Amino acid sequence: MAEGKNAVMSIDRRISLITLGVADVARSTAFYERLGWGRSSASQEAITFIQLKGIVLALFSRAALAEDAGVENTPVGFSGITLAHNVSNPEEVDAVVDFAISCGATLVKKPEKVFWGGYSGYFADPDGHLWEVAHNPFAPMDEHGHLALPE
Repeated sequence: MAEGKNAVMSIDRRISLITLGVADVARSTAFYERLGWGRSSASQEAITFIQLKGIVLALFSRAALAEDAGVENTPVGFSGITLAHNVSNPEEVDAVVDFAISCGATLVKKPEKVFWGGYSGYFADPDGHLWEVAHNPFAPMDEHGHLALPE
């Protein structure tokens, strides 16, 4: 990194961990385990860690998360954030949404063709966190199952 007052800094393009503030850690952990996402041995009673492909998902008390961040824990409608799970084809979108519903998710938007040329639907986890399940024909998955955007 350059020194001086005109130094330019950049942050590496990655997200290491996403923490969802939840009402009941045990209930939310059980939901994600029903999806087939096992918890890490690093988990504790107050927090669950789930290793995903290239990222970690954490489940932590919403009140404790707000306290940790130093913000007020106020109820909100739409938080302005969705999580996405991309898949290889529209049939897989339907299958993943149906499976999530069978595990206790709530259907928010039935999968359908969307304005940008793909196919997607939305479900909410037990705490209302929105998950989009999408097939994007313009951004295929790489050999590791990661979304591969054009340069």
